[in-house]
Amino acid sequence: MNTHQPLQLVVKEPEPGAFVWTLMETDAGGQPVKVVRRAEEPAGTYEAALAAGTRALDAQLHPRAEARA
Repeated sequence: MNTHQPLQLVVKEPEPGAFVWTLMETDAGGQPVKVVRRAEEPAGTYEAALAAGTRALDAQLHPRAEARA
């Protein structure tokens, strides 16, 4: 059985037109408790930040798949 730490992907706009994603580890209640990974640079759109965050989430959950790519 393969288990993963519970993660949450969050996209925020700290400045107008600058979107950043953050992967957060969550507790049993789903509350964020620790930053696992975050964007190095902001994206210009919410959609671009969401896509980049989704790729990071996939890489976090499947690290060997990223190494083969």
